[in-house]
Amino acid sequence: MEDRQAALLDRPVWDEAETRMLDAAVELIAARGVGGVTVAEVARNAGVSRPTVYRRWASADEIVRAALLRATVSLIEQFPEPARSRSDLVRDVMRFSELFRTDPLYGRLLEREPEVFTRYTLQRIGQSQRVILQWLSAAIELAQQGGSVRAGAPGDLAVMLLLIAQSAILSHNTVSALIDEPHWSSELWHALDGHLRP
Repeated sequence: MEDRQAALLDRPVWDEAETRMLDAAVELIAARGVGGVTVAEVARNAGVSRPTVYRRWASADEIVRAALLRATVSLIEQFPEPARSRSDLVRDVMRFSELFRTDPLYGRLLEREPEVFTRYTLQRIGQSQRVILQWLSAAIELAQQGGSVRAGAPGDLAVMLLLIAQSAILSHNTVSALIDEPHWSSELWHALDGHLRP
């Protein structure tokens, strides 16, 4: 990963065999849901042995978490330059939210298995959220230097920014009968901007 964001953030890199295994896991999730991911099926679909899978991940649960992490990293890589102002930061979080909702893996979980999404993303802070928090913290710090984001520990502001966006994304389908898409986006924008405004 050679972009400037990657130089700033600590992101994992997957080799060719790991990529094949994670691709196999994503295909299984799309076809059968998270419950359909087993080490044996991942090994078979990736064309590797079960010991090869176990050398990298101890369980199907770990494979699913790795697939989610890779999806998150892939989304963040669509933002090669860090935001340097509040408006740019809010714009990036809004775009990330849209990409997240329409991502083949995350979108499938949000639509068909929201309880699984909750288990993997809300019950504890995992690597996926930590990568997002690093990305947000770096941008917040730059925007603070320019004076468009209020004072405060960038990590603290990033945590609340993540919670606002994550809660809005998770509840989007639930409230779709109460608020249409343009107004949902507008209200999320105001919530994010208001959190960061000096």
